[in-house]
Amino acid sequence: MKSFIAVVLSSLLLSACASYEPTQIGLNPTLGQVKLQTESDLPVLIETIDTREASYVLRITEDDKTPQLIGTTEPMRQQLDNVFRNGMIRAGYAVDPAARNSIQFQLNYLLADVTDTTFSFESNTRLVINVLAKNAQQQFTKSYSANGYLKGSLSPDFATLELDINQLIDKLTTEILNDDELHQFIQR
Repeated sequence: MKSFIAVVLSSLLLSACASYEPTQIGLNPTLGQVKLQTESDLPVLIETIDTREASYVLRITEDDKTPQLIGTTEPMRQQLDNVFRNGMIRAGYAVDPAARNSIQFQLNYLLADVTDTTFSFESNTRLVINVLAKNAQQQFTKSYSANGYLKGSLSPDFATLELDINQLIDKLTTEILNDDELHQFIQR
C-alpha cells in the first residue's frame, strides 16, 4: 500500500512539472554602440510610450490548442525608456524635462509569433517603433521596423526566444539612436 501511494504521488508531481507553462518572458534589451552626435549637451525631453494593442510579446500556437500568450516580467515601455534615455545621453544630449526639443519613442508593435509542431518550431518576430521629434518650429516623424526569423528542432526554448527578441530590439534601438536624420532635426 505504501509503495502504491508513493507511485501515485510521484506521478502527480511529475505531471505537474511537465504541464508547467510560463506566463512571462524575461526580456532585457541592452544599449548597443551609439555614436557621439553632439558635444554641446543639448537639452532634450525624452518620452517613451507603449501604443501596442496587446501587452503580450510572445504567442505560441501548437496544433489545435488555444494559443499561449506570454507577456514580459517588466513593462516594455520602462525597458525601452531606459535604453533610449541612456542612448541619448551617450550621443551627447542632456535629458531635461523642461527642454524645448522633445523626442517621443512609441512602441507600436512587438510580437514573436511561434508555431510549435511535433518535431520543430518557427518564430517570426516583428518590431515597430515610431519616433516623433519636435523642435521650436517643426515636427519630425519616422517609423522604424525590424523582422526576425528563428527555426529550431523540437519545442522552443524560452532562453533562445528571449535572446532572439532581445537581439532584434537591440538592433533596432541602435539603428534609431544612430539615425543621422533624427539627430540633424534635433540639433536645428
